[in-house]
Parts: sequence; structure tokens; C-alpha cells
Amino acid sequence: MVMTSKKFHLKITIMTIQINSDNNLTVHKEFRAQLQSQITEELSRFSDHITRLEVHLSDENGHKDALNDKRCLVEARLEGMKPIAVTNIANNHEQAVEGAIDKLKSTLDSKFGRLNNH
Repeated sequence: MVMTSKKFHLKITIMTIQINSDNNLTVHKEFRAQLQSQITEELSRFSDHITRLEVHLSDENGHKDALNDKRCLVEARLEGMKPIAVTNIANNHEQAVEGAIDKLKSTLDSKFGRLNNH
């Protein structure tokens, strides 16, 4: 019986996620944790390429009620490449974030081609 050993190398890439907001918005700890979890999960297949994400949340009309006034800008810093920025505007910040993540995934899919593990 011949025994062989194989070495496996596991590359763990940690995406830094920074969440910013304008003066009209306070991002509570729970919402921040939810955003970081959602972003990490949604963009995990690109984690080898993304070194840093900056999320900017704003309320375009301040404290006034209006439709489509919540804005999310996501800037992805890519390893060895120029950053990519996408923006989405929606009725609430959750929808604005979801839309921005979807736009970023679409842009990254185009840039890197379709990846096998979705």
C-alpha cells in the first residue's frame, strides 16, 4: 500500500466593507451588520477580485418624504484594476442597496465573465 499526501492551499480573501452615510441618515449597528452580511453573501463569488467596497447611503431630499429619494452608491476596488462604481435610487435604502448590488454583480459578470459557482 502506497500512501501519498496532497497539500491543499486555501486562499482566503477578506473584503473590507466600509459603509458611509450623509448627514440626513444614521446607520444603526443592526442595519450595518445586515448590510455587511448581505453584501458579503451576494458578492462572495467575486471575493478573489474585490479588495475593498465602499457603500455610500444618502437621502436625496433630507427629511422630506418623497418617492425614489434613497440613494446607494457602491464603489468596488478591484485587485490590479480600476475601481467600479454603481448607483441605485429607490424608495428605501434596502431597495437601493439591493439594486446597487445587482448592478455591481452584472458589471463584474461582464468584466470577469460568467463564473461557474453562483
